[in-house]
Amino acid sequence: MKDQLDLFEVFVRARRGLDHKHVGSLHAEDHEQALEYARDVYTRRSEGVSIWVVRSADICASQEDDSESFFDPSDDKPYRHATYYQLPEAVKNM
Repeated sequence: MKDQLDLFEVFVRARRGLDHKHVGSLHAEDHEQALEYARDVYTRRSEGVSIWVVRSADICASQEDDSESFFDPSDDKPYRHATYYQLPEAVKNM
């Protein structure tokens, strides 16, 4: 057993077709043990159909402070917005 256990983030998908949602964190030796712990802790009552575990140290994410420089370049690409397309009459809430 390692002296220090790794921290894992746990994501559960409640039903087929839905997104995985972050439900918490746990410490484990490896991915297999993390999956077992996640199953025991976060899906005891059949709350999920799929579990993801990701070592916290392996997650790379943008920060809120970076949002201006990270996301602003997409503003100069108006073709990505649906305002340039004709929508059928039947589509009312897009």
